[in-house]
Amino acid sequence: MNNPVVVITGATGATGTAAARAFASQGASLALLSHDQSKLDALAASLSLPSARLLTHAADLRNPEEARAAERFVTTRFGRADILLHLVGGWTGGKTLPETPADDLTTMLNQHAWTTFHLLQAFAPGMAANGWGRVIIVSSPLAVSPSAKMSAYAAAKAAQETLILTLAQELKDSGVTANIIQVRSIDVQGSGKGTTPNEIVAAMQYLCREQAAKINGARIPLY
Repeated sequence: MNNPVVVITGATGATGTAAARAFASQGASLALLSHDQSKLDALAASLSLPSARLLTHAADLRNPEEARAAERFVTTRFGRADILLHLVGGWTGGKTLPETPADDLTTMLNQHAWTTFHLLQAFAPGMAANGWGRVIIVSSPLAVSPSAKMSAYAAAKAAQETLILTLAQELKDSGVTANIIQVRSIDVQGSGKGTTPNEIVAAMQYLCREQAAKINGARIPLY
């Protein structure tokens, strides 16, 4: 889609910032979501986009009301949302399953599964009604093949992926696709280990092209 409206959550992180810059350079309008308005303001200033193409909104996406409010802000400003890049991150681990506090699992589920659930409920109906949309998350191969001492994170990522794969099936005839990019780690420093934000964003950009319309419900390994 030419000049799409791209919603980026976790927009002030390394991958979110790279995505904002890449999609902005291609003419997209951006709705940048994060919990920190000051960081959003700094990112917005660095993009130098006209106000007609940019919206920032601070929200706690663990809260369903705030996720729905974010959707209303986006559609009020731009009339629609075409692409949802859900990039809220977070990790906890290093303990065996018996040693893992219940709060660790709750935190990971809130951060990964519940934010995804709330966002999909808020944004997917509009995309389906418009007949076009792209939903993409970044996940981990641990969601499919857990490692020791990673139970809370792996369980939350597995739940998040299940939501995306379910949506892909529910909307497979609507013009909306939902896909997962899996990375082992994000190489923010350019160390050569892991997957760089720019590599992740390049895959996202391809998935958003019309030529990728048949890629739906896929786990794409970038590792």
